[in-house]
Amino acid sequence: MKKLIYLSALALISTGMKGQLLPTFGGERAGLSALSFLKNDMSPRSQAMGGASVALDGDAYAAYQNPAAMTDLGTTGISMSHYFIGGGIHQSWLSGIKTLEGGESAFGLSFNMLNSGAIEERTEFQPGGTGNMIYANNMAIGLSYARMLSTQFELGVTLKYIFEQLGPYYNHTGAVDLGFLYHTDWKELQFAVLVQNFGGNSSLSGTYISSGYNRVQSGQLEDNTLPNVFSLGVSMVPYETKEHRLLTSVQLNHPNDNAENYRLGAEYQWRKLLAVRAGYKINVAGQSWPTFGFGVRYAMGGHPVYVDYSVNPTNNFGFQQNVGIRIELNKDL
Repeated sequence: MKKLIYLSALALISTGMKGQLLPTFGGERAGLSALSFLKNDMSPRSQAMGGASVALDGDAYAAYQNPAAMTDLGTTGISMSHYFIGGGIHQSWLSGIKTLEGGESAFGLSFNMLNSGAIEERTEFQPGGTGNMIYANNMAIGLSYARMLSTQFELGVTLKYIFEQLGPYYNHTGAVDLGFLYHTDWKELQFAVLVQNFGGNSSLSGTYISSGYNRVQSGQLEDNTLPNVFSLGVSMVPYETKEHRLLTSVQLNHPNDNAENYRLGAEYQWRKLLAVRAGYKINVAGQSWPTFGFGVRYAMGGHPVYVDYSVNPTNNFGFQQNVGIRIELNKDL
């Protein structure tokens, strides 16, 4: 009976502390930034782990999750993924990483592209459609560089050129990602800091489509900030044997256009051939369910190839899926 009372009291205290530990401040800023496609997680492995990937060892997706980790790859890596967002909207990723100087430095080139598909144009006077089709396209091209400053400390930066096209409007802008990664010798404990999409404001320009009725609208739209995200992450391997390996990670995200949120992730690996992953997002609107996924490794021409798949259940857009392939050239199996 005493144990039951203690457990009940602990549950009540935890409930009361939640409002202090997980504040919702910042939620009123939702939707104030442009180019939100930059925040979509293009690594299926990362997405399956709830996005808690900033402190993980680098793989072929390191140019996205943390450019500082590119030197961990130790070889040439290629990654491709396709994200099914919903409503006919798709986003694709392609990147290549080349390590130099025995792995002490690395260069990366990445392409991140979102396409809405054809959208029928409608106006207040022609709600059934004008007969014209419009498109929304976003693209970011990134050039990344990483350097080992010591055996434990790594630094990485990505310079991005960003293009946006919404119907007749278009926009060109730039952004920077800056990441740090620190390794320790105890259970592969690692710490990381990442600033994503740091840059100036973004504004569409162009001439509005004429809707007739003696009205032609044109002019400059208002400026909007880029979706900056400041992340702190920790990862470690609490359990490892010859056949089994358990990886855990925790991450804090502080976006400029939404509330602060937390990410929890775990990956179980069997014989480096099969990986099962799960994660959870805390204080993220519309994300009440855990994320999950898996990865499979096989050999192709002597090169290790990884096929990754993840599912991101959402409250309003159903099950978003992400599938990808990463290849590590000339690396031991």
